[in-house]
Amino acid sequence: MSERVSEVTLASASPRRLQLLESLGLRVVVVRSSYEERDDMASDSLADLALRHALGKAAGAGTAGPPLLVAADTVVDVDGTGLAKPRDDADAMRMLRVLSGRWHVVHTGFTLVDRSNGKSVSGVESSRVKFAALDDAAIARYVATGEPRDKAGAYGIQGNGALLVERVDGDFYTVMGLPLARVNAAARELGREIG
Repeated sequence: MSERVSEVTLASASPRRLQLLESLGLRVVVVRSSYEERDDMASDSLADLALRHALGKAAGAGTAGPPLLVAADTVVDVDGTGLAKPRDDADAMRMLRVLSGRWHVVHTGFTLVDRSNGKSVSGVESSRVKFAALDDAAIARYVATGEPRDKAGAYGIQGNGALLVERVDGDFYTVMGLPLARVNAAARELGREIG
C-alpha cells in the first residue's frame, strides 16, 4: 500500500506547477535548483530535452525540503523546432506568429525523487495543441498582458492564453506544465500517493 504524502519539494520556479500541486492539497516547499537550462533546441529529440532539463533540475535541487522531490520542464515543439521562453516582447510576438493557426506539441518532462532512499521515476508526457489563427493586433494584445514572458512558446494555456487555443489532444495539465496523473503514477511507483 502506498504512503500518502502531504508535502513535497518542488525544484521549479514555475508558479503554475506550484499552483497545480497546491490544488491537490499539498504543502509545497519551492527550492531553487543550481541547474542551468541550456535551450539546446537543435537537440535530436525535444521530448528528451524536456526530460534532460527535469533530471538536471532534480539533481541540482540540494537537500532542503520534504523528502519527495518533484522537478519538471516544458518544451514547445513546432514541427521539430523548439520554442523556449521568449527573450523579450518582440521574441514573444515572433513565436506567437509561428504558432498562429497551427498544431504544435508540448512536451513536459518530469522526475520524482524519494530522497529518503534515492529512488526516482521519470518520464515525458506530450500533448498536441491547435492554435487559433491570430492577427498581429490579437498577438500584441496578448503580449501586452505580460503572460508570455516566462513561458515556453510565449503562452500559457491558463489565463488569457486560453483564448488562443482551439483544441488540445492529450493531457491539459501537460500543456500547463505538470502532467498530474503521470506524476501521481510515478509517486505510486515510489510507494507514495500524492493528493
